[in-house]
Amino acid sequence: MRLILHLLVIAAIAYILSQVLPGVHIKSYGTAIIFAIVLGLLNVFLRPLLILVTLPLTIFTFGLFIFVINTLMVLIAGEWIKNFQVDSFWHGLLFSLILSFTTSTLFREERRQREKGTKKA
Repeated sequence: MRLILHLLVIAAIAYILSQVLPGVHIKSYGTAIIFAIVLGLLNVFLRPLLILVTLPLTIFTFGLFIFVINTLMVLIAGEWIKNFQVDSFWHGLLFSLILSFTTSTLFREERRQREKGTKKA
């Protein structure tokens, strides 16, 4: 249930960002839900591989290259989803930064509650 809620929240944030930011276009909330699912799958399967392959570059840039990897995940999702389009790398970077910051802020309290629950057990 929590996974579905997270996907719906991420889809809502992505849809709102597409309405506010230039260069990111999502036609409908349904497309945003598909985007959230595809992004989740990319983050589970492809992102760890990219992080491993680019580890020296990530270390050299003090972790800033992770932002590029996040942007690549958004751009790949944009290539795979019909009604989702990102105009450029820089638009994708801004979109992924705001999406990451917003979702981490929203889910921070939930993570704290889960950590408190696991420490008591």
